[in-house]
Formats: sequence, C-alpha cells, structure tokens
Amino acid sequence: MKTKATFTLLFVLILQLFNAQMDDKFYQPKKELKPIENLTYENMSLPMDKDTITAIFVRPSAKKPKATILFFHGAGGNVSSYTFMIKPLVDDGFQIVMVDFRGYGKSTGVPTHLNVAEDGQKFFDIITKREDVKNTKILLYGASLGSQIATHLARANKDKISGLIIDGGMSSFADIASAFTPQFKDMIDKVLGNVYSAKEDIKFTQGLPKLFIYSKNDKTVPYSQGELIFANASEPKQFLEFSEDHLLAVKEKPADVVKAVESLLK
Repeated sequence: MKTKATFTLLFVLILQLFNAQMDDKFYQPKKELKPIENLTYENMSLPMDKDTITAIFVRPSAKKPKATILFFHGAGGNVSSYTFMIKPLVDDGFQIVMVDFRGYGKSTGVPTHLNVAEDGQKFFDIITKREDVKNTKILLYGASLGSQIATHLARANKDKISGLIIDGGMSSFADIASAFTPQFKDMIDKVLGNVYSAKEDIKFTQGLPKLFIYSKNDKTVPYSQGELIFANASEPKQFLEFSEDHLLAVKEKPADVVKAVESLLK
C-alpha cells in the first residue's frame, strides 16, 4: 500500500509539472556573473513586457567584423558561463551578441518556453536593426538548450541570416525529457510534443548553410539526437564530431570549429 501511495503522489507531482510544461526543469538560471576577462564588450538591456533581458555585445579587435553571431546559451548559468565557447571566434574576427533570457544573469523575470520564443524574436529584430549589425552577415548559434530557440528563429528568419550552428543541441524538449525519464515518454509526448523543437524547425531551413557539432561522449545530450536533427536538415549542411564532453568542441578542436563556422559564410 505504501508503494502504491508513493507512486500516486509521484504521478500527481508529474502531472503538475507537465501542466506547467516543466519550464522550471528545463531552465536553470544563475544570477551571479563570473568575471568576463580578455574580451571587449558592451552591456545591453532590452525591455520585454514588464521585464528586462540583458546581453553582452562582444567585439573583435578587427575594425570590420567577419560577421555577427547571435549566441543562445544552454539551460544553466548565464552568458558568463559560456564565454569560453566564443573566445576563439572573437579572436578570429567575429562580433558576437550573447543574450540572457528572463531570469538569467541580470535579466529579470522567469523563463518559460513561451516567453523565450517571443523574446527571442524581439531580440533578433532589435539587434539586426543596429547600425553595427545590419550591414553584416548574421549567424545564429544555439548551444545545448539554446539550440531550440536558435533553430526556431532560423526557421522564422531564414532569408535574413547566413547560417545556423547547433552545438550539442537536443532534438526537442520532449525527446530530452524522455531520454532521462523513459517510463513517462507517452505522457511527455502529449504535453511537450507541440512545443517548438529543433528536429521539426530544421525541416524549414532549406537552402540555409548549417553546422552541427556533437560528441559521441556527450553525457548531457544523446549523440543520437544530433544525428536526428542532422538527418532532418536539408543541404548545405556539415557535421563536426569531437570526443570531449558536452559543449567542449572549442576546447578540443578550436581551429576546426572556427574553420567550420567560417565556411558558413562562403
């Protein structure tokens, strides 16, 4: 009887989580910013409804950047947790805008699937109208969870960008949840199946150059999810494989990553 009662309580808790689309399980923001060293950047604040989202605009030493990369980071931390990923690209001449959605870093509010998608498009519209951005080529870079919004934005703005980078990205919110709780897969699919997903949005990026970066030793996102998104993507596309853990391609193969990103512009 005790086991049955425990299972019933667990089931009720899971239903409550699902009713909120498990937002608090996907988004794990941190407010404290680590020191950002050896990078020249500008702090930005953008109003979103009653909240404010913040970003950093990182500039290369070159006067004319090769392109502008809009970088969407993963579920945990904030922009300062991911600057190691962009340093080689900045050194190579790219200017990069890294955004903290609601709840992350200095941004106010609470992140949800809905407001991240809405804020992402508003952020894109504002940034691409800037004088120092609008005459450059635009690349979208999604790291881990950030791949969902990056691919969603690529679908909606395909004709305004020059390429999409997915680094360790999950195939969908439902797929990653099911990977860790397979016993609830059917329920997860019913609740999260209609939330925007990289594996579906990628189908609508025809003609857009795409780069996929994955490791078979990734302990966070199954390699098979990267294979699925890649299979659903149309040409031109390329797959860069490395052997380190999640999001560490830039530490193992920095020159290869830079070269692959540069190739999106050709």
